[in-house]
Amino acid sequence: MEKSVYEKEALIEIHEWKNPRITWFDSALEKINYPLAKAGELVLDAPLIGDVLQKTVKGIIEIASDVAHFSVRPDSIYTEFSSRGVQKVRKLEDIYNLDLCEVDKAIGFLAAKYKGLALAEGVTTGAAGLPGIPVDICALITLNLRAIGEYATYCGFDITTQHERLFAMNVLSFSSSPTDASKQVAMSQLVKIAEEVAKKRAWNELEKSAFVKIIQAIAKAIGVRLTKAKLAQIIPVAGAIIGGGFNSYFTSKVCDAAYFLYRERFLARKYGVEIIDEAVKPAEDFKTGYNEEGI
Repeated sequence: MEKSVYEKEALIEIHEWKNPRITWFDSALEKINYPLAKAGELVLDAPLIGDVLQKTVKGIIEIASDVAHFSVRPDSIYTEFSSRGVQKVRKLEDIYNLDLCEVDKAIGFLAAKYKGLALAEGVTTGAAGLPGIPVDICALITLNLRAIGEYATYCGFDITTQHERLFAMNVLSFSSSPTDASKQVAMSQLVKIAEEVAKKRAWNELEKSAFVKIIQAIAKAIGVRLTKAKLAQIIPVAGAIIGGGFNSYFTSKVCDAAYFLYRERFLARKYGVEIIDEAVKPAEDFKTGYNEEGI
C-alpha cells in the first residue's frame, strides 16, 4: 500500500516534532526556568507542602486506576466521521483503512477545546492557593486523560486496554518532564508500546500487581512535577492567573504529544513498524526507567 502525499508530509512533520531543533530561545528559556525549578524544590521542603503533595499523588493514582477517567464515547466519534462524508464508521477497525487526512479533519480543533476547559478549571481552583493544588492537579489530569482518550479513539485505538492506558500515562509523563533525561525515559516507553502494537504481537498482559506499581510510579513522578510547577499559585491574587495559564500550557503540551504520537501509530499500523521514528530507542521492558529523577 502506498502512502498518500498527505501522509508522507505528515510523517515528516511528526519526525520533526520528535527531533526538535534547539533554538536560542529554547536555551534562554531553560536558563530562566532553572532558578524557578530550584525554588520549587526548596518550597517542597516547607511545612504543609508534604501533605499537599501526598494528597496530589494519591489523587492521581486513584484517577489512573479508574478506567472511566480514560474513556470517551466512541459512538460520538464514529458519528463525527460519518457527518464529514467519510465512509461509514461503526467500530474502531473501520478507522484503520482511512487516509490520515480524513482522521485529521475529524480531530479538528480538539486541542483548542481542551485548552479552553483547562484554562477555566485552572482559574477556578487556582484562586484557592495552596489548599486548592491537589484538587486542581487531579482535575487537570482527569481532563487531559480524556483528551488523550479522544485522540486515541480518533486514530482507532481502544483506550480501555491495559497497554493503551499505559501509553496514555506515559504521554502525561512525557508532557510533564522537566529535563531531557526524564523526557527520554517516557519516550522510550512510548516507542516500546507503539512498536509492540504495530507489530500486532499478542499483548502479554502485565501481572496486575506489576501494572499497578508502574502506574503508581508514573503517577508519583507526575505529581511531584506538577506540584512544583503549581507552587507559584500560593502567591496572593496571582494564583488564579497562574493556575489558568499553566493548565492551558500543560494541556497544550499533552494535546501536541497525543496528536503526533497517535498519528504516527496510525500510520505504523497501516504501513509497518518501521514508520516509527526511533530518535529515542525503545525501553527494554515495560518496567524499565521509572526510577529516574523525580520518582
